[in-house]
Amino acid sequence: MTSSTATTIERTLSPHMTALIDYAIAHGASDLHLIVGVPPVVRRDGKLLAIANEPPLTDASAQEAITSILLPEQQRELLTTRELDFSFGFRDMRFRVNAYFERSQLAASLRLIPSKIPSLSGLGLPAVLERFTVPSQGFVIITGPTGHGKSTTLAALIQHINETRSEHIVTIEDPIEYLFQHNRSMVSQREVGSDTKTFGAALRSVLREDPNVILVGEMRDTETMEAALTAAETGHLVFATLHANSAGQTADRIVDSFPPHQQSQIRLQLANVLLGVVSQRLIPKAAGGRIAAAEILTASEAVRSLIREGKTHQIDNVIKTSASDGMISLDRVLAELVSKGEVTLDDALVWASDPKQLKMSVY
Repeated sequence: MTSSTATTIERTLSPHMTALIDYAIAHGASDLHLIVGVPPVVRRDGKLLAIANEPPLTDASAQEAITSILLPEQQRELLTTRELDFSFGFRDMRFRVNAYFERSQLAASLRLIPSKIPSLSGLGLPAVLERFTVPSQGFVIITGPTGHGKSTTLAALIQHINETRSEHIVTIEDPIEYLFQHNRSMVSQREVGSDTKTFGAALRSVLREDPNVILVGEMRDTETMEAALTAAETGHLVFATLHANSAGQTADRIVDSFPPHQQSQIRLQLANVLLGVVSQRLIPKAAGGRIAAAEILTASEAVRSLIREGKTHQIDNVIKTSASDGMISLDRVLAELVSKGEVTLDDALVWASDPKQLKMSVY
């Protein structure tokens, strides 16, 4: 079954699950959690809130709700693997789901994904990000904690290319989240599990699919990182997400994933192909909602030299002193948001790399 088929097959959602999803959509939730022993919970503006007037889920009610969003083959796979990632569309929305067992009882986390792909400006991200969509080859990495909008930023970058360039874009995702429509570009979306076995296998195959732009939903292992670097080296524009704490630490996160005898080669490869790193956080807004705060690293010659020489601990200082190259430190963004009254100082301090300096810059 292809991912496109899997995402269009209708699921017969139970009345209870339908009501829970409708509540999550109506209240602007980003996530819906179903766990036995507690009422259904939504995450809104980063905070977990129990759904009003909902009793704690029982084993039976959780099973009824969760199995109603599973296709028969997915139910069988879940019973075997004990956890399952998938996505589906409902009510003009898409949902990325992780179904799993806890204490031998079925549970699920659903991430709500708008059907419309937002623009970079609509996300409040700096215009410098558009610079990363222009080259014909190179490597762009989006980092940040889980749930802080990495996939959405990635989708906005790909959609910008889709609307402005005539290219073949191939995405490799687990699972597929945003659905792209063919625009000026052709977009082939491949889902790990249904369209390909692994990220690594898809990346080995993608070079024979005549791509111009490649999206790697997540670099989880050394094989995927190595294949992504090779794709960027061989004349492709590659976008990927990675779990790293900052733009400056991203190079270390990649290099340290390889055995010591390979690390000098990986530093050289990464320095040669890197275009930039975006490290973002979603910060609660003072007036409600959340706003993106993005640290931007552009691959200047100074940054490339530090990566090649293994002096990545100096990258943070380069970011702070290289605004003319389009670089922006996270603390600078946080200070600006506090000064404008868009976020509180207390919320900004939670994510600041240097809280003391942030306080001084605000007052």
